Amino acid sequence: MAPIAVGDSLPDGTLSYFDAEDKLQQVSIHSLAAGKQVILFGVPGAFTPTCSLKHVPGFIEKAAEFKSKGINEIICISVNDPFVMNAWAKTYPENKDVKFLADGSATYTHTLGLQLDLSEKGLGTRSKRFALLVDNLKVKAANIEQGGEFTVSSADDILKAML
Repeated sequence: MAPIAVGDSLPDGTLSYFDAEDKLQQVSIHSLAAGKQVILFGVPGAFTPTCSLKHVPGFIEKAAEFKSKGINEIICISVNDPFVMNAWAKTYPENKDVKFLADGSATYTHTLGLQLDLSEKGLGTRSKRFALLVDNLKVKAANIEQGGEFTVSSADDILKAML
């Protein structure tokens, strides 16, 4: 399957998370994105260095700026289980705006065509690093990294795409 691209409709999928009462929930991407402007960004793994120290913090730090530009939701997905994603989210106590959603079996990642085979490194199927700007389910920007790079999918890169 070809990777999702500008002009494509964002496919629906169901992801998992723990709510404020620590109850396991499932949510459809369309329920979060229909009729809204959203940023959906994906990372290869929770607690990994680039993801934890650069990618996620950028979106947390720029959340107010995104909100002022009309962004309704900022969603981080990773091919991890919801327990891991919940624990990872708690390492960012200052976060009020980024939702951490689990794609435990990489089903949604495959639907987006953004799977990354890291079996040789013992990590199995993961997500490519990416950031999508979506307006009412239409992809307006699709910044997809190659390999382990972090050059086009940062919060600043998405802000530039909004100009």
